[in-house]
Amino acid sequence: MTLKDGLDAPSELTVIGGRPLLGRVRVPGCKGISHRALIFAAIANGRSTLRGLANGADVASTVTCLEALGVKIRAEGDGAVVRGLGFEGLREPTGVLECGNSGTTMRMVAGLVAGRDFLSVLVGDESLSARPMRRVLDPLAAAGARVDGRDGGALAPIVVRGGDLRGFRHELATASGQVKTALVLAGLQADGITEITEPAPSRDHTERMLTALGAPIERVGPSHLRVRAGEPTPFELTIPGDPSSAAFFIVAACIVPESDLVVESVSLNPARIAYVDVLRRMGAQIEITQTGVEVGEPVGEVHVVANRLIATDIAGDESIIDELPVLAIAAAFADGTTTIYDAAELAVKESNRIGTVEQELTQLGIGVEARPDGLVIHGGAPKGASLKSHGDHRIAMAGAVAGLAASGETTVRGFGVTAISYPGFAADLEAIVNPS
Repeated sequence: MTLKDGLDAPSELTVIGGRPLLGRVRVPGCKGISHRALIFAAIANGRSTLRGLANGADVASTVTCLEALGVKIRAEGDGAVVRGLGFEGLREPTGVLECGNSGTTMRMVAGLVAGRDFLSVLVGDESLSARPMRRVLDPLAAAGARVDGRDGGALAPIVVRGGDLRGFRHELATASGQVKTALVLAGLQADGITEITEPAPSRDHTERMLTALGAPIERVGPSHLRVRAGEPTPFELTIPGDPSSAAFFIVAACIVPESDLVVESVSLNPARIAYVDVLRRMGAQIEITQTGVEVGEPVGEVHVVANRLIATDIAGDESIIDELPVLAIAAAFADGTTTIYDAAELAVKESNRIGTVEQELTQLGIGVEARPDGLVIHGGAPKGASLKSHGDHRIAMAGAVAGLAASGETTVRGFGVTAISYPGFAADLEAIVNPS
């Protein structure tokens, strides 16, 4: 394995296929929990201590936005101490709220400021500025916030002038943990009861964490929340490893012969490890052991032993949408034809992941057909190739996983984009393909 530039997030990564993944690895803190922990600590009135925060640029964007709203956040070790202000202590930012590449930051912070009587302008990079925002702005407007954005409110930059919110009822058209969290944050500031329903359950970090922290949120059903005005209490939290980051190592250990790997201290939230069920259906040998609970979140380790995979059909939903690119890599090495469907949401991520996965699998010599809502992948024997990240962190890491199992040498260009979510990915990978 060659690291160009000698950085944690190298601009280019080259891997030699066929070397097994061995030993133990601990991935950075869960990105979804990190975003929420920071925001919930900010609206709690008092001191919260967070350990093991995700160290990527996305979570740094949430820190930047909260600091611009007046929250004091002090780095401490691999975490932070947050002096929460409660909702009432948040102040009008003097400049724009910089969200970088983080859709999670933009959507959740929009819900946070929707109840405050001041003006907020949220901006993002070129990629984020092309991602859909009407899904969060429309319900915030229905609750009483004044909102706007480019293209009639569909795209960033977005503008939120908050104020007195009234309890509201909203049925999400698409299951989304980000949008749900934005509406919960608005509901915690609204006069009256807020009801939120989804067509299917989405990631439930928000309701698990806020319930554990004493906020007035009630899970009426798997896809139905009831929220009243209130705030969480200050807290201490050791954030478990990110299941989406773990997915790259888990898939790699499945498809590289003779691999035997343990991913330790990772979140086992059922809504975040549904991809493991997909891999098991493909014949993967994966054992999960729970070792504890952190603020309502189960934590444990995942043990993977390499095994030949077989094709399967994969329905895309919110619980596995981020893992579909690396599941597509698993499909490329599986016997038979895998169909990924009901996954049109892939097209509006950091890249059009339907198109970018198709391009990169084709480079590896795999037969693949792109469809409006997914992909058809004909498993085979991928050969090393020159791949591109397309400016998308998950495509970059998925390319690296493919190279680990492909014959020959694979180079992923534009690999530095992995700093968005996992700047140390290449170094962690080096440690388990060349264990001492």
